[in-house]
Amino acid sequence: MLDSSHDILGLTESLVNIESIVNTEGEAVIAQKLYQYIASLPYFRENPHLVFKKKTIKDHMDRYNVFATVKGTKSGKNNKTVILLGHTDTVGIDDFEHLKEKACFPQKLMKALSVDELPDLVQQHLDSDEWYFGRGTLDMKSGLASNLYLLKYYSENPEKLSGNLMVLAECDEEDSSNGILSALTDLIEMKKTHQYDYVGLINADFVAPLYNGDENRYIYKGTIGKLLPSFYIKGAESHVGSPFSGLDPNFIAAELTRQISYNPELCDVFGDEMTAPPVSLKQVDLKPSYTVQTALAAFVYFNFFTYTSTPQEVLIKLKEQAEIAFANAIKSLNKRYHQYNRQNGELENHLSWEPNVVIYEDMHRKLIEEYGDEFVNHMENFKEQLLHDDTLDTRMYTMKVVEEESKWLKDKSPVIILFYSSLHSPHLKLTGKDEDELNLLNALEEAIAEVQPHYHYPIVQRDFFPYICDMSFVSMDNNTEGIKAVKQNSPAWGKKLYVNYDDILELDIPAINIGPYGYDAHSKFERMETDYSTKIVPNITNKIIQQLIG
Repeated sequence: MLDSSHDILGLTESLVNIESIVNTEGEAVIAQKLYQYIASLPYFRENPHLVFKKKTIKDHMDRYNVFATVKGTKSGKNNKTVILLGHTDTVGIDDFEHLKEKACFPQKLMKALSVDELPDLVQQHLDSDEWYFGRGTLDMKSGLASNLYLLKYYSENPEKLSGNLMVLAECDEEDSSNGILSALTDLIEMKKTHQYDYVGLINADFVAPLYNGDENRYIYKGTIGKLLPSFYIKGAESHVGSPFSGLDPNFIAAELTRQISYNPELCDVFGDEMTAPPVSLKQVDLKPSYTVQTALAAFVYFNFFTYTSTPQEVLIKLKEQAEIAFANAIKSLNKRYHQYNRQNGELENHLSWEPNVVIYEDMHRKLIEEYGDEFVNHMENFKEQLLHDDTLDTRMYTMKVVEEESKWLKDKSPVIILFYSSLHSPHLKLTGKDEDELNLLNALEEAIAEVQPHYHYPIVQRDFFPYICDMSFVSMDNNTEGIKAVKQNSPAWGKKLYVNYDDILELDIPAINIGPYGYDAHSKFERMETDYSTKIVPNITNKIIQQLIG
């Protein structure tokens, strides 16, 4: 067993002290400091070409990935390469409130927390010497520190490797994955230049309890997938004095959210594992200012996790849900209209609205058939002009495109248009489909068996990392129909949104997640358990490295 705890805790604190909140200058700062640290190690002073810092591409921010590789010198040297992946950015620190200035200084933060009234478990952890608090301690600078420790160890002992060990410290994991998406090009280039044979990737993102009282420490043999299905809802406006003469899109949006959010029937299942259900991440009407007219349109989008479902399957499933929601909204509206008429002494007329749900791809194709180049050229110019609006994130940019296209519809009746408005993170799972996957699975089994006796809590394997992570972009099923569905139903594709799925398919690196353990990531009580995170994680990772390229 490597005696790693002291060094990794020190590296963790040094990394946490650098405030590297996503989409801030701190991302560039931490990349530069990481590069300087690695370049200062004797091995990299002698081999400066094996460490470099690379700016992300097509990115509005000035930020960088850092790559460093130790080439083994052991007898039987080969080009097999293991990648250790970790992200350098964190979420913000506003949630720390009066402790904000101490959020990135664990010692000061823990001292300040000791005088606050805390939840029982947080207090228990703070009172022990087994937990380390602060922004990024868990997500995921202690994991990155573990990777750096192993890089330094093998830079001092290259004779213990027959293959190569690469560390990739990536930026922008917490927002748009610009780091890993830019790194794909570099990984492919290095594969060609150095003939690297990528036999495995080990991500070091955090793990946490899955339920109250859960004492397992999880290692994941894949990761969950994520989609952002979005709905543009066009209603029929009316004066508030005669509300039943129109159809309020907010009324439909509310029913759509009720139908989809928290719905267990929409969970994806694989074996005994089940995703969290979809949940609404935004629900807003598009009325720009106050008037006594009902809104013209509304916009709703949902987080949607996948284990096995393809993007086209999700579209079909959610189109059905939207049709149910639309029908329920009309039914409820008619019921209230009848009740209103009875109370008002009027005839019980029936509102004639009909459910109308279309998938973006179908609408777009129809508009091209009807209007041809006139429509295509108009939308191309519209998208280009819209890129100059810096206030629009990818989601709102996409909505604006759909809104503009909907104006071309000859049928002006209320409609729900379903599309994708953000990055698709593919699900990933080791199946043992080839030699590299089998070798990684076997190495993981042996590593856990060797290290488990040195730790008092169960180390348990599961198939899917339950949070979104950048493992999604190093391998994927060769599902051409799924990729096609994403492209054709993402109105921002090629403008505000683009992923080179061909690069992912070309790399096809089997990947697992072995990361620090703790609680409350993205919370002011974020903390990691030091024993597991600084001792067990690097030793399991190291055993796998030895099995694959030692």
